[in-house]
Amino acid sequence: MIHVIIAEDDYRVAGIHEEFIKKIRGVEVVGKALNGKETLELVEETSADLVLLDIFMPDILGIELIKEMRDLKPQLDIIMISAATNKEMIEEAIRKGLFDYIIKPVKMDRFVETIEKYKDTKKTLDEKEEINQSFLDEYFGQAKQRKSNIKETPKGIDPLTLEKIEQIMFEMSEGITAEEMGVKIGASRTTARRYLEHLISEGTCKAELEYGIVGRPERKYHIKRRTS
Repeated sequence: MIHVIIAEDDYRVAGIHEEFIKKIRGVEVVGKALNGKETLELVEETSADLVLLDIFMPDILGIELIKEMRDLKPQLDIIMISAATNKEMIEEAIRKGLFDYIIKPVKMDRFVETIEKYKDTKKTLDEKEEINQSFLDEYFGQAKQRKSNIKETPKGIDPLTLEKIEQIMFEMSEGITAEEMGVKIGASRTTARRYLEHLISEGTCKAELEYGIVGRPERKYHIKRRTS
């Protein structure tokens, strides 16, 4: 169970955020604070994992409250929810370590998406002793960016397989046959040839007929290398 503190000086907004949280399984509100003093008391008295923090509190700026909360509980996570859009203020908040920053007014789907992502991230961090690159890419928002960089391919051509074949070809300075490529990617010669012929149609590689010992012509594929 994820325990959440809502630090928000407007009780009506705090109530809305609490209703949002009730829609998310495995997450519960353990307290609501209307000012900085109450927030620190709740951090000290509860087993909170996460604070939903506003910047403009009546007795202290939320940005200044971050250090005081972390002094009490170093493992505490923070999501800033504020109407503040001042560049310097947001930069300072980010540098102090936030899981996310949501600008008011908050849309429910955006709110729920953020809490669900936090819940999944915390679960992964709690369960694993080692973290792989794919998790870090997802956490830092690189996975979607990488996917968007993958070029579109026609039906029957998987972009990741195509990328792998291109990499193999760059390493094979003497060229490669469809049969040899099939062995390297764990596919049939026919499948490998389909990908290689696609690369020819793109202008990425070329094919030449070479004769083996018994005189049978063999189609060998070479990557087209750039010349300076």
